[in-house]
Amino acid sequence: MKKQELIHLHGLLSEVRTRFEAQTDSTYDPVGYEEQNTRPTSIHHSKNDHREAVLKLANELTTNMTSEETETVAPHAD
Repeated sequence: MKKQELIHLHGLLSEVRTRFEAQTDSTYDPVGYEEQNTRPTSIHHSKNDHREAVLKLANELTTNMTSEETETVAPHAD
């Protein structure tokens, strides 16, 4: 994946985080993500920095979304 694509993905995940926090009325502490200093707007950071940030943010989001899930949805075909 190119650096530009990682930065774009990083921005999208950041938006998902913002909306998740707004919709669940709960804030979580993304410790691993907050400890590293790479943000979607940090275009001068390396590709590896953005890759690490994307992986940490995605992992923390999925972990917290799973813990917030209270109702399972039955699978169905259209």
